[in-house]
Amino acid sequence: MSKKAYWISIYNEVLDSDKLTAYAALAGPALTAAGGRIIARGMPASLYEHGQMQRTVLIEFDSVEAANAAYKSAGYAEALAALNGGVVREVRIIEAAD
Repeated sequence: MSKKAYWISIYNEVLDSDKLTAYAALAGPALTAAGGRIIARGMPASLYEHGQMQRTVLIEFDSVEAANAAYKSAGYAEALAALNGGVVREVRIIEAAD
């Protein structure tokens, strides 16, 4: 049985808030349609050690394969086209611990 996977988006810098808004309107539905469950999103409630005040999004998928397929989906490609350089961010997909 596959382990769950988590998609973590860390927004280092927002360059165009209108593009981010357009992206979010498309990305949420595309990722939930692909089996994603949005667990958390927004600014950190607390920061420790070397933390930075950056928007972060956490989405759960049934597997790494499902998360990767969601990233490569047509619906998410449309969201990425709307984002079009509006942010500097990292997207990480990690497998759940045992």
